[in-house]
Amino acid sequence: MGELSVQLYSVRDKFAENPAAVLARLAQIGFTNVEPYGVLENVETLRNGLSENGLSAPTAHARLIGADQAAVFAAAAELAIDVVIDPMVRAEHWQHADDIAKTADALNAAAKLAGEHGVRVGYHNHWWELESRIDGRSAFEVFADQLDPALVLEVDTYWATAGGENAPALLQRLGDRVRAIHVKDGGLNTDATGQVPAGQGEVPVAEVLAAAPQALRVVEFDQYDGDIYEGITASRAFVLGLEP
Repeated sequence: MGELSVQLYSVRDKFAENPAAVLARLAQIGFTNVEPYGVLENVETLRNGLSENGLSAPTAHARLIGADQAAVFAAAAELAIDVVIDPMVRAEHWQHADDIAKTADALNAAAKLAGEHGVRVGYHNHWWELESRIDGRSAFEVFADQLDPALVLEVDTYWATAGGENAPALLQRLGDRVRAIHVKDGGLNTDATGQVPAGQGEVPVAEVLAAAPQALRVVEFDQYDGDIYEGITASRAFVLGLEP
């Protein structure tokens, strides 16, 4: 099975208030990996907070297109982050082949710079990359075909499903290009309401995990109506219960 991690965006309000307590609590739950967001913004907190809690950050989210990429990659290298993932390119950039090519070119260039720092680049989808169709294929797969082999993908399986895609089939088609997957579940509302622990919603989580055995499993909630730590714990238990 792939390793297990948790996206810190899930606990962003608590992290903003007391990051040290959040990292300690996630380690207490049993995580050894986390996926930070805002690498530059949080580098000071993470520098000591990760090691003090026995945590690693194999992946992280940071805006890359239009950002100070050299600074982002230097911070990532300092924190031993392997893959820096651009979390979002807005929906209007996924409607036409020319715009998709521009995004691919921009991230390919970022990947070359990242390599100078010993870091890789990834991209994380929302629903619109799968909902948009270019000559009968999803914009996301059209994009994936144009990426440098050094660039990897983090497939958010909730958003892919919300975009009308069969997430397990998508993962099988993309194969080893998928370095990580976001494991989350719910009613597939695109405003992120109604998200629930893995295994309790509309996403075929068991099939998703089976389709990408090599991928880092990253538990995430965009929103959660209950106690977020209880939700994260339940998702972690579900994933671990499915895999040896």
